Amino acid sequence: MELHDSVPLMVYDNKCYVCIKFAKLMNFLAKGKLRMIGHYTEFGERIRNQILEDDALEMFWYIDENTAYGGRAAIIPLLSAILRIHGKGFNKVTIQESCDIGCKDSLAVFFRSASLITHSRKISINNL
Repeated sequence: MELHDSVPLMVYDNKCYVCIKFAKLMNFLAKGKLRMIGHYTEFGERIRNQILEDDALEMFWYIDENTAYGGRAAIIPLLSAILRIHGKGFNKVTIQESCDIGCKDSLAVFFRSASLITHSRKISINNL
């Protein structure tokens, strides 16, 4: 996979209401200069299989040239990247709202938001 042409990027759960809202906010803050990839897209699946580990679906990921940051570990690198991203953005990103029944209720929102704090990973990808 030619990952270096696609970074920096954020991988999020494109079947989760809270995750979609978070991805839309990050896309707005990045002004379209950060690539957004859904976990359940073809490219997202390739990233999960080749770079990320078994618990990849439990959190969002920020991936740069050298490292994949997941969950809590991704917050500061993601915000830092948003502040320093310059140049031409990617194609206009349309983040689709698709969610299963029940994903918008308060309990689901609470558990998904809590997973951001409880899950954290950092994976070196220097060899790719």
